[in-house]
Amino acid sequence: MPLVPTGELVSRAATVRSAVAAFNVITLEHIEAVIAGAESAGSPVVLQVSENAVKFRYGRLLPLARAAVAAAERAAVPVGLHLDHVQSDDLLRQAPGAGFGSVMYDAARLPYTDNLAATRAAADWAHAQGLWIEAELGQIGGKDGRPPLDAHAPGARTDPGRARDFVARTGVDALAVAVGSVHAMTTRTAVLDQGLLERLSAALTVPLVLHGSSGVPDEGLVAAVGGGIAKVNVGTALNIAMTGAVRRFLAAHPEAVDSRKYLGVGREAMAGEVARIIGVLTRAPA
Repeated sequence: MPLVPTGELVSRAATVRSAVAAFNVITLEHIEAVIAGAESAGSPVVLQVSENAVKFRYGRLLPLARAAVAAAERAAVPVGLHLDHVQSDDLLRQAPGAGFGSVMYDAARLPYTDNLAATRAAADWAHAQGLWIEAELGQIGGKDGRPPLDAHAPGARTDPGRARDFVARTGVDALAVAVGSVHAMTTRTAVLDQGLLERLSAALTVPLVLHGSSGVPDEGLVAAVGGGIAKVNVGTALNIAMTGAVRRFLAAHPEAVDSRKYLGVGREAMAGEVARIIGVLTRAPA
């Protein structure tokens, strides 16, 4: 079926106090696994390509984007395509021509006033192109090998009052909030600040997004959706599933040289993890 704008999928989820799962993809196997897992779960899904993934692909957006579009158009469930954690204005401007219906513009590393100005300019441009735009306030941490902030460090959590001001002045369509999750976690030990999440949900009228969800236990994800999260980003959990399956296969078959054999089991493992995570999110209380 045709691509569905991410904004539509998130808005539908927010209306019924649910969440759409958004998975970061790096290879064609990631793309195929996400769609297969979503089809197995019978659920809409978002494919996300991050700026870091584009850098990995020699700085070229189109090859992976076109593969994602082609796969999505053949999917049996609605699929959105989202450009994630964009810091480069040049990359931002490639989004519409590459088939993306949404972007996450990431200026959270900047001081508040600079984040505000940069995000406002990005939102104005994105809306003129018909793009839905997400931004981030607070510091979720863990990107590019940087350690997360201490839970009590200034700026480590999203302040509800500042978030209300930020959304009003930038015009963004969704906000990624820092409530205790961390990017690139390989253990599921993150503890979310549920009280803060509920205050943010009460303060804002735009959908809330949870980044760093791979490190959040199932019960934490269920509570987050119940507390107002409408989009849940997942990346590292797929890489853990794929890498573990490939390692096990190669350990059992040291003679193997055909990459289809081990990539196949890796893809299957990722598809299973996609279906599992979607199942967790869909059991969250409305």
